[in-house]
Amino acid sequence: MEDFAAIDFETANRSMSSICSVGVVIMRNGTITERIYRLVKPLPNFYEYWNTRVHGLSRYHTDAADLFPEVWAEIAPKIDGLTLVAHNSQFDEGCLKEAFRVFDLLYPDFEFFCTYRASRRVWKHLPNHRLPTVAAYCGFNLDNHHNALADAEAAAKICTTLLQLHNENSGLRKI
Repeated sequence: MEDFAAIDFETANRSMSSICSVGVVIMRNGTITERIYRLVKPLPNFYEYWNTRVHGLSRYHTDAADLFPEVWAEIAPKIDGLTLVAHNSQFDEGCLKEAFRVFDLLYPDFEFFCTYRASRRVWKHLPNHRLPTVAAYCGFNLDNHHNALADAEAAAKICTTLLQLHNENSGLRKI
């Protein structure tokens, strides 16, 4: 899996469909070929205090943004055929599926790879497996945690490190 797209979503509220930003890092042959960051007008369009506190986004940032279908129409052709990588893919895949459901779009059968679960299997000695901790262990300084693009870049770095380890260690059959 040398080619993949690391993806991260931030949400405006507790609804998984309330995507307010998306970051995508496209990796081809072990190199970043494209970075995409887009603000998204969430649905439902309201921000809960705690979400804004985490990522710093509010209606001020996204009221003029495109809705998910328009943003996804731009991203989809660029990631076609690629495995999607996310740290805690359960959240990001859940957001994606819920946005597709809310906007009545046909959900493609994306393959997701979870760097959180893989890091728990491979690096059991880490004090925790939160994104900043694992990213730092892999040599990536995550200064802007909860910015969707920064988090996608961190997931890409973690995945690349895991893949290098896998390739170097024939005893690691499945990560």
